[in-house]
Amino acid sequence: MFTDSHCHLDFPGLIEHLPDLLDRMQQAKVSRALCISVQLEDFPNVLALAEAHDMLWATAGVHPDYEDIQEPTVEGLMALAQHPKVIGIGETGLDYYRLTGDLTWQRNRFRTHIQAAKACAKPLIVHTRNAGEDTLKILREEGAQQCGGIIHCFTETLDFARAALDLGFYLSFSGIVSFKNAADLREVVRFTPMDRILIETDSPYLAPVPFRGKTNEPSFVPHVAAVIAREKDLALEDVGRMTSHNFDRLFNMAARAP
Repeated sequence: MFTDSHCHLDFPGLIEHLPDLLDRMQQAKVSRALCISVQLEDFPNVLALAEAHDMLWATAGVHPDYEDIQEPTVEGLMALAQHPKVIGIGETGLDYYRLTGDLTWQRNRFRTHIQAAKACAKPLIVHTRNAGEDTLKILREEGAQQCGGIIHCFTETLDFARAALDLGFYLSFSGIVSFKNAADLREVVRFTPMDRILIETDSPYLAPVPFRGKTNEPSFVPHVAAVIAREKDLALEDVGRMTSHNFDRLFNMAARAP
């Protein structure tokens, strides 16, 4: 019923408990999770998870926070994306919160991912923090509407949401939406059309209420859906069904059925 559109099951704290995590996913009616790549050196681990489990899928990409690692190329990302279990490009984007100084390399890396996503016709998974203006500028300059994608763990403004939706992107909400001080984010939820909303955990980070402060996992994503349901005046089951349908449409899952 529910789909976790963004998690990091290969990270320490989760991978050691994978069988139990997958069991809890089933018990919570979380039928799928997208495992997100953050650096090329660890991509084989992400892909191995997707290959080993029908309910897991993978992306190929390099997070904007990582320095002094293997830099992606358009050709290299396209090659990784040929695998049938790799359904998106990223996590990519801009982060001006953790890093400062000359971040030209970060913007260039973002452009590389957009070009690869367009070339292989797979959606882009975008991370943006304290960089909203530049994120939108590069998405527009590179024609990212041609591939579409997700603004993951959405924490930007209502104006940013409007601009991203105009570019054809989906907004994915994490456990942050359940936090007491996230009233502005819940306003964005109310504004966003239901057919453009996804839900995620960003495991192992950002566990939703009532698990805030604990290690997050995909089985907690229904708690994110519960907030969406309340703000949209919908049944929880309907939010699960609708967000999963949105995931299917974005990632063309019908074409990937065995």
